[in-house]
Amino acid sequence: MMKSGWKRILIFMLLLWQVLLLAGCDYYVNEQPAQQVPVPFYNRDSRGRADTIGKLGTHSISIPAGVIDGWARYVGDPGDFADPKIKAKYQRPPKTYDLPIESFGFQYRITDGDVYTSFRQTEEDYRRDNETLIPYGKPFPWASISVYGQYDAKAPLNFNAYVQEGFKISKEVTNIDYIQQPQPLYGLTVYKANNGIDPETGEPWKSDVNAKDILLKKDQAGNIKTYIDCQFTQHINFCSHMFYNDDWHIQVRMSYNRTYLSQWQEMEGRVIRILDSWRVTQEGKLLGKQIGKA
Repeated sequence: MMKSGWKRILIFMLLLWQVLLLAGCDYYVNEQPAQQVPVPFYNRDSRGRADTIGKLGTHSISIPAGVIDGWARYVGDPGDFADPKIKAKYQRPPKTYDLPIESFGFQYRITDGDVYTSFRQTEEDYRRDNETLIPYGKPFPWASISVYGQYDAKAPLNFNAYVQEGFKISKEVTNIDYIQQPQPLYGLTVYKANNGIDPETGEPWKSDVNAKDILLKKDQAGNIKTYIDCQFTQHINFCSHMFYNDDWHIQVRMSYNRTYLSQWQEMEGRVIRILDSWRVTQEGKLLGKQIGKA
């Protein structure tokens, strides 16, 4: 009995020692300091608001606070209509100047190349133009801009397939055939729905959302780099304008009053100039004066 009792005590002591040893290991692991991610430097405006940072296409940028219409979406972020459970579990990587930006939007003033920024004079200008121009059918001098980083190295930076498929679907679904016009407009090749004639009336189109004018611009290699479609449906008279930029590796989409169509090339240049003003080094040092900074 004595030997049996000692055996039980020894076994108990051995087990207790193993438990304490394991607990000690866990304590050691848990006490190790977590790896710290360096906090990036943020450029700020006069109100102390931090810029939005990341990498757009091929360039690191610092977007002035108060400029973005909504918010910037980073690659990997759940969509607006994603399952709430997925959104709740998602953890975005720490923001750095290398974190790829998928898209963001802002407002740009066509007449002078300035940018809408909250708590800046342009906010008052934008509100005044909304109240005094739009209700009276006068041209609104602001363009809505959306910028999309292109990260698929295999995807071509042109609208060749997009245009070909669009013309095909238009013909098959709405029985509208797009005909190239003999004369370009503002340096753009023009295509008109059914040659500009409404087949039901035999007269020029007056109102049909499917009968937009389509205007294209190709580069020297024959690739379509600019795609514009303009509506003329009743009181709707605006253009949707898309273009690719090879240096930035981005697609830009603009929407504006058709009155400003003649300035399409200048608008493309000004949007890129705005983006260039937001470029920074990987450490966040600005490479120029930011357009739109409050």
